[in-house]
Amino acid sequence: MGDCKIGILGCAGRMGRMLIAATHDRAGCAVVGGTEPAGSPSFGKDLGELAGLGPIGILAAEDASALFTASDVVIDFTVPAASVAHADMAAESGTALLIGTTGLTGDQIAMIEAAGNKAPILIAANMSLGVNLLLEVVEQVAAALDEDYDIEVLEMHHRHKVDSPSGTALALGKAAAAGRGVDLEAVADKVRDGIVGARKRGDIGFATLRGGDVSGEHSVIFAADGERVILSHKASNREVFSRGAITAAQWLNGRPAGVYSMKDVLGLSK
Repeated sequence: MGDCKIGILGCAGRMGRMLIAATHDRAGCAVVGGTEPAGSPSFGKDLGELAGLGPIGILAAEDASALFTASDVVIDFTVPAASVAHADMAAESGTALLIGTTGLTGDQIAMIEAAGNKAPILIAANMSLGVNLLLEVVEQVAAALDEDYDIEVLEMHHRHKVDSPSGTALALGKAAAAGRGVDLEAVADKVRDGIVGARKRGDIGFATLRGGDVSGEHSVIFAADGERVILSHKASNREVFSRGAITAAQWLNGRPAGVYSMKDVLGLSK
């Protein structure tokens, strides 16, 4: 079999450039294209130069549908509305789509999952292999500890991140809620300001920090009288996300239509 042909949507963004480099460095993978809006300063530039590799003879183009035709797997780290549109393109072409976009609403996720009836689509709030192992551990610990243990999710990211709580923090909250057998939306406490009263038993709290160039730090705290269990992951650079994404893309290549997660990639699905 030949190389896994990978297309990158939003190829000039921070993640896009890292995905180009990670694909170029991974044996068995090849970059076949990338997209940027026609008005972008990076439109028409060589993808290799965008990623600091030197010219590779592939230019940033505008036509996302053509990218789906040329690729085995398309990787999308863009914005929620665009990811929904790209899922429709995946369904039309049957091309595998890997979505790492954060900030997706429940309705948007439902639309993307519907497209999974016609194409293999993997959605993950975080592509780090370590974070996805943490999600599994959080669910197991939440299942083992009762509501005497208050659950708090703490996250910190760089000053430029636009969504809060982060997609990974929400995924950790969902994992904890799944372990407890409850719906996260029914127990989530995302805002505390002023006189809010005592903490409600069974709630899952979220705290958000922003500053500097932090790639991503997440902790889930199980706090009871007399002890705390703290599960944490710290990313020292964004390369862990791009490497995880390429690993997931190679796994997704050739899969049947359906909706997948990083649990599937790691062999953790039940």
